[in-house]
Amino acid sequence: MMNSEAEEWFSQAKYDYATAEAMYDSQRYVYVVFMCHLSLEKVFKGLIVARNKDVPPKTHNLLKLAELSKVELTKEQIEFISILNTAAISTRYPEMLQKAIEKYPSHVAMEYLIKTKEVLSCLQKGPN
Repeated sequence: MMNSEAEEWFSQAKYDYATAEAMYDSQRYVYVVFMCHLSLEKVFKGLIVARNKDVPPKTHNLLKLAELSKVELTKEQIEFISILNTAAISTRYPEMLQKAIEKYPSHVAMEYLIKTKEVLSCLQKGPN
């Protein structure tokens, strides 16, 4: 039985992913990347709560959260999470909005959506 705090993290992760999809539909591709990061951040935090019965750290570092959540990821998933981890910094605090917009056109945003969904599907099965 999963505790309600973990369930809340998972619920928010799902909501944030749906927001990423909505941002894609509205052509706000920079925010697609940001919301993909946020959805994975929250699912990792939910796993930390569920598996470790611990308060998740206040960090945005997906690699650290993945390690603390004790999940097994493929090499490709780890590579994607590493890329998303870096991308989220530039989308959270863009120095130049126009450069961020140019860096994340629709096809890149779609790739982030697809890869995020793959990781979420794997992780949202909950603790083993």
